[in-house]
Amino acid sequence: MQRVEIYTTPWCPYCVAAKRLLTAKGVAFEETDVSSDAAKRAEMMQRAKGRHTVPQIFIGGQAVGGSDDIHALDRAGKLDALLKG
Repeated sequence: MQRVEIYTTPWCPYCVAAKRLLTAKGVAFEETDVSSDAAKRAEMMQRAKGRHTVPQIFIGGQAVGGSDDIHALDRAGKLDALLKG
């Protein structure tokens, strides 16, 4: 299973939806709260090529976008393969 990282804030409903999908698939993920940490938010933005919204999700070190993006990958049947590497 690929390493999954997700940058979030506590009040973001899209973060909750993304984490719910990953949890339903039995995927362990590392969560980083960027709500009050400017350095972590800057790190996220640099890794996500300037995207500043949360969540930002990385699978195997690759930026895959946010909640809508991983849900779209799941609907297209591509998320499981990406998670497995």
